[in-house]
Amino acid sequence: MTGRVTYVTIIAVLCLFGGAMLFVRRGEISLLRLVPTTLIVLAGWTFVSIFWSSDPVGSFWGWLSFVAVAFLAVTLGHVRDTLQTARALGDVLRVLLTISLGVEILSGILLDTPFRFLGVQGNIAQLGPVQGIFGTRNVLGFVAVLALITFLIEYRTQSVRPGMSLYSVILAGTLAVLSDSPTVLVLAVGVGLASAALALVRRTPPSRRGAVQWALGGLVVIGIGVGYVARQPIVTLLGAGTDFSIRVELWNRMVDLMRFRPVQGQGWFGPWDGEEYPFNALNFLTRTTHATGLNAYLDVLLQVGWVGLLLFLAFCTAALVRAWLDASERRSVIYAWTPLILVALLIDSLFESFTLFGIGWLMLVLCAVRAGQSRSWRERLGSPDDIGPGLPVFDVPRER
Repeated sequence: MTGRVTYVTIIAVLCLFGGAMLFVRRGEISLLRLVPTTLIVLAGWTFVSIFWSSDPVGSFWGWLSFVAVAFLAVTLGHVRDTLQTARALGDVLRVLLTISLGVEILSGILLDTPFRFLGVQGNIAQLGPVQGIFGTRNVLGFVAVLALITFLIEYRTQSVRPGMSLYSVILAGTLAVLSDSPTVLVLAVGVGLASAALALVRRTPPSRRGAVQWALGGLVVIGIGVGYVARQPIVTLLGAGTDFSIRVELWNRMVDLMRFRPVQGQGWFGPWDGEEYPFNALNFLTRTTHATGLNAYLDVLLQVGWVGLLLFLAFCTAALVRAWLDASERRSVIYAWTPLILVALLIDSLFESFTLFGIGWLMLVLCAVRAGQSRSWRERLGSPDDIGPGLPVFDVPRER
């Protein structure tokens, strides 16, 4: 509604607050454990890609936004624990989804007119697709799934009243269905299977837990293979043939362009700049106006090449493995929030590029930081209370 200048201002001010919060709590934070190593290397490679980009200035600002959102996530990961994070996210998503439902009812039922300035088409009377205040149905469906995970964790931890939990789950589920997003069903099935697998592992005696983990890993690999082989029948069953064909055409064009710079990519931009190469060429060839590659992994491959993709996969894999193992061994169900959010993010990355910017990137980095705090090679270097080298340490009282 207000444009890029307002967005940049908000992010910049939040980064100032984040820096101030880390400075105040500098006596409690180890520099060695502040940021995951894979994130540092990934951010470094995306910065280096600026030098061979077709628009170095545009790439720099894209990289700065990438790093700024990551910095906010790192700050949140160090000043709030998992329960506080989930509760805060739950409160925010409750408000945003309630507003979205209200706007859709106002547009589609009471006034019966679209709100074009919000991207709301007013289709709720026809049972969708609806967009809420998120601009597109796919973003709404993605946010609704994240909200469902968070609301169910809130219910299991009894951190909100039962009536509020019931309202929240019904709200998120309703908007997820009304969004009519073809990715919502895939996300729901993926997260549901991950939840069942995690519950099985948590109930398995420690002596047999390793074997169960390896068996589940094998099933995941087999499932991915079967899903790839049977992708066309699955798409037909979901009724997403047109939507999928648009994606396939774009992905094929992206693969063709990747051959020119397979190792280093075209330069990091994040969300596409439609006036810059190769994004203008891709939109011309597909006769559309795509703002992303509709696949986070291919988007990374296009922009920062195979090196960048391998670094991105290492970052995601390390975060998921650490979070999964931590949730498997901890008694509280709150620790299941991190791996389930990561599963949703990584599955959605197959169909959208949300995890490379905005709320998706924020959540991905936040979960990685949370996972790395309890399981990391740094744990072998000293106790969790050690202060990392290079931090200015003063007499700052610790919280009790």
